[in-house]
Amino acid sequence: MKKLITAVMMSAVFAATSVSTATAANNYPDGPVKIIVPYSAGGGSDSVSRALAEALKPDFPKGIAVENRTGGAGSIGMSYGMNSKADGTIVTMIAPELVMLPHTGNGGDIDYKKFKPLAMVNSGYAAITVPSDSPYKNLDQLIEGAKTNNLLFGNSGTGSIWHLAGAGMEQAAGVEFTHVPFQGSSAAITSLLGHHLDGVSVSYAEVASHVEAGTLRALAVLAPNRLKDNPDVPTAKELGYDVVIGTWRGYAVPSNTPEETVDFLTKSILNAAETETFVKFMNNTNNDIEVIGTDKFAQKIANEDNFYKQLIESIGLNK
Repeated sequence: MKKLITAVMMSAVFAATSVSTATAANNYPDGPVKIIVPYSAGGGSDSVSRALAEALKPDFPKGIAVENRTGGAGSIGMSYGMNSKADGTIVTMIAPELVMLPHTGNGGDIDYKKFKPLAMVNSGYAAITVPSDSPYKNLDQLIEGAKTNNLLFGNSGTGSIWHLAGAGMEQAAGVEFTHVPFQGSSAAITSLLGHHLDGVSVSYAEVASHVEAGTLRALAVLAPNRLKDNPDVPTAKELGYDVVIGTWRGYAVPSNTPEETVDFLTKSILNAAETETFVKFMNNTNNDIEVIGTDKFAQKIANEDNFYKQLIESIGLNK
């Protein structure tokens, strides 16, 4: 009898706990929510996240705000979000560095498998760009030139996404560039404008104003399709070079976050990405909107983990 009473009591406690957990998840959001951006204020990741947070406000009556936690090329902020309480109060902006840094030995404890992806809202693909008066008028000419000349290619830093974009381009073409790292894309672009480089591999958004002004020429984009911002620029893939590399911005929560909370956040983000204010901001800042939900986003991250592992090993950046 005593065992029966104990069993009944334990069952009641378990049931109560389950109901409490479900109720807590169903009441979400019952408090303020933070979006952790692992990069500095004023940058692209920060501005996109703030625009998204503004569009999300109607779904979060207790408030939603951006908090910057910088350092370690993004690993500090992503680690903080990954290890936060799994209740939806902390949402983390994630980027390709989530699956790049661990393979270089610079990722700390970050592990994409410890995140539950919600949605991706933005992508920005690399553009192979040269000065407007460069002797290389198209990508094929640049590749031919690289076979007999030491071409200097600038990027945003050793091991950065744009360094890997240049490395991916040269591998696909079977040539070698001399990679010149800078402290950020803007410094590399400035050097290109000064004719100290033969080309750069940075995002199209970062060179768009110079291309429009006629001082730089984009030879190709490493994108799956031509960009809406400049549909006249061909993709490397359509020119016969099988390489697609770019950055993206998405959002995730710890992997053990309740399903109801994950669903709420995912739907809210997908809806916010379609609002007039968010779309207008993205268009005005040359940020391409590319929206995918949980399952496809998770598969994309897993695929890129394998891709960057192989690429980083092939250029000797693995540690």
